[in-house]
Amino acid sequence: MRYLEITVPEGKRRAVLDVLEDEGIDYVVSDETSGRGYTAVVRFPLPTRAVEPVLDRLRRAGIGDEASVVVINAETVISEEFSTLRDQYSRGGKKGSRTSRQVLRTKADELTPPFSIYAVMLLISAVVATAGLLSDSPAVVIGAMVIAPLLGPALAANVGIVTGDDRLKRTGFAYQAIGVTAVVVASIGLAVLARMAGLEPAGIDIVAATELEERVAPNLFSLAVALGAGIAGILSLTRGFSEAIVGVMIAAALIPPSAAVGITVAWGMYGAAIGAAALVVVNLLSINLAALGTLWVAGYRPQGLFEVSPTRRPTYVYATIFGVALLALAAPLAGVTLVDFQTTELESATEEEVQRVLADPAYDHLEVEDVAVELDGNYPIQSVDRVVVTVSSNEPGPEPGLADRLYEEIRPHGDGSLVVEVQYVVSEERGDGTASDAETQQASVRNAGGS
Repeated sequence: MRYLEITVPEGKRRAVLDVLEDEGIDYVVSDETSGRGYTAVVRFPLPTRAVEPVLDRLRRAGIGDEASVVVINAETVISEEFSTLRDQYSRGGKKGSRTSRQVLRTKADELTPPFSIYAVMLLISAVVATAGLLSDSPAVVIGAMVIAPLLGPALAANVGIVTGDDRLKRTGFAYQAIGVTAVVVASIGLAVLARMAGLEPAGIDIVAATELEERVAPNLFSLAVALGAGIAGILSLTRGFSEAIVGVMIAAALIPPSAAVGITVAWGMYGAAIGAAALVVVNLLSINLAALGTLWVAGYRPQGLFEVSPTRRPTYVYATIFGVALLALAAPLAGVTLVDFQTTELESATEEEVQRVLADPAYDHLEVEDVAVELDGNYPIQSVDRVVVTVSSNEPGPEPGLADRLYEEIRPHGDGSLVVEVQYVVSEERGDGTASDAETQQASVRNAGGS
């Protein structure tokens, strides 16, 4: 429920009261004596759904920008007229709480912090995210998402588009661009310092860290987070859900990939940096496209018959730009997704073939330890490099002919350049049954079959 207070300009008092009486609204009128060109102050409660259409009618009746409108939350209204009005706007008994576009603009503006605070919070988030990725710590990365104030700019830009508020639109897009750029630059600086200090988790291959690898080789499923965040962000703004949780979703789509760009640039892995940068841009486009589409479907447009057409055109233009760019940039993600599917299928087929070969009585002394499909590391779109089969044995040295046999069985499931490598783990035990002491060492002998 909302409680409205409107200062009525001179000559518009009767028009305002006629609208309120026609709508069946219970109101109170006070004379305005400040001498500022107003004749009265009208106060009345409204169901949330009724705010937008009633304000539209008042504007069509001649209450323009010179009128002052205050909308506040109301806890309880006890009135027969209000109950009737609420039923009238409940749409078949579903008493929704759709926020009026006037309130929507205000909320979107309030969610966008002052630039100085925005910049400081983003820099802190960038530092935390970079540290979390370098240390492969999911908890630290989540902490960076909580800090980042990205919800307001993402929503403000699209609210500005569909409601014709150019200032809100410019602010939203500028904050998004500056924010992502700031995170990338800050991450480069911190990652360079970490590299100079010799902090290299996983050795030379920095992307071996799981938290980082997920961002430099993204697939199409990465779009789900961004699209969901955009839709949820608008619903939180229009339906009164928790903005904090949705803000974490939007940050999850933007902060870690942006930090990944900085880390990979600092390490000179430009292919991986391209993959992470593509994910950042795709997520930005997805969030804005989802938010814009959700707002338009929900019916948020400027009031008046003559204002819909001018706003529909820029909305369609922005939606087209977002959509076309998203489709173009999603192509690499589709390639990564295809590689993921091929890798999964190859690994499954290899496990079956290895089990079938080792079922031969001649290999009773061998046990399968692991089957892995290794990629070539050429980011962002990798390809299968080799299949590594690890077996354990109590006899030192490779098993003659095993690698060739495995290669012949696995080759039909891959391409012509597939390499099959067999690694042997030799174990030795000493001690009695009550106090065993075992030593296991990786055999240095490898046997491979290839094209």
